[in-house]
Amino acid sequence: MDSQNIQIGTFEIGQNNRPFVIAEMSGNHNQSLSRALEIVKAAAEAGAHAVKLQTYTADTMTVKGAYTIHDDNSLWNGRELYDLYKEAYTPWEWHKPIFEYAKELGMICFSSPFDETAVDFLEELNAPLYKIASFENTHHPLLKKVAKTGKPVIMSTGVSSIGDIMESVQVLRDNGCKELMLLKCTSTYPSTPENTNLATIPALQQIFPDCLIGLSDHTMGIGVAVASVALGARVIEKHFTLSRADGGVDSAFSTEPAEMKALVTETERAFQALGKIQLTVQKAEEKSLFFKRSVYVVEDIEAGESFTTSNTRVIRPGDGLAPKHYDEVLRSVASQKIPKGTALKPKHIG
Repeated sequence: MDSQNIQIGTFEIGQNNRPFVIAEMSGNHNQSLSRALEIVKAAAEAGAHAVKLQTYTADTMTVKGAYTIHDDNSLWNGRELYDLYKEAYTPWEWHKPIFEYAKELGMICFSSPFDETAVDFLEELNAPLYKIASFENTHHPLLKKVAKTGKPVIMSTGVSSIGDIMESVQVLRDNGCKELMLLKCTSTYPSTPENTNLATIPALQQIFPDCLIGLSDHTMGIGVAVASVALGARVIEKHFTLSRADGGVDSAFSTEPAEMKALVTETERAFQALGKIQLTVQKAEEKSLFFKRSVYVVEDIEAGESFTTSNTRVIRPGDGLAPKHYDEVLRSVASQKIPKGTALKPKHIG
């Protein structure tokens, strides 16, 4: 079974459609609803097709005192997990105005639920699809709950073996998920181009032919995302903020509005450039054939005179004999008087 087109609102996602670009708000609202709405507006103005939230509370994720991060390479070194989630979470009462504003601006709005209560809440808002985060992709009770809604599902594949992914896909399928998108994801923050491994995208497509494949990208810039389109990605998710300088839990690896606009433009160009296999001169090139080279007479030649490298040359434009005939020309004589500047034709050869 080949991957199918998935219709979400007015957007169709599929192999033959431009990439579906998602602006991930995460905690970049910095606990301000007005800023969250500004992020939605900026994402819409940049051309993103969807904005994504995260639906959890600190208490649905962990408990106070459970863990403090000790990793010098982490953006969150020294932070207690509970406090980090309390700072990053999107208050549930904000979801409705954010959903409504996104719809008003012509965008899709959806979320990543992190437990079953979040799914119930998002169902009340009539969420059009669901995203399973990498850290939740082996949370089978959550997968079953989401699948049973019958909505399309996007699942990131970070911190997972292929066995984990296959098992989770089966759980989703067995519980009613018919429309599934898998995102190649490297769960480091930020990720590097070197650990992104985009070559996995066509491999995932081969293993899961009935799924659409995309990229959840935590690298800086847009180059990785653009490259992913050439390998088959049709969903691109990037963290998004108004300005990295404003700070926030995910701001350091988030795209800014100008970058998001470039991402939307360049991923669409990459998609358009894929085209089809072309092994002949295409119609758009036909006029350019004239500017290829051909054999020209570059000195006046008398009838019966031999053609030489002095009185003929291979030059532009392509109005004469093709260069492949030049050796044959040099073994021939002129059938008539030929003035300098003449494109050599078969009639000129005796």
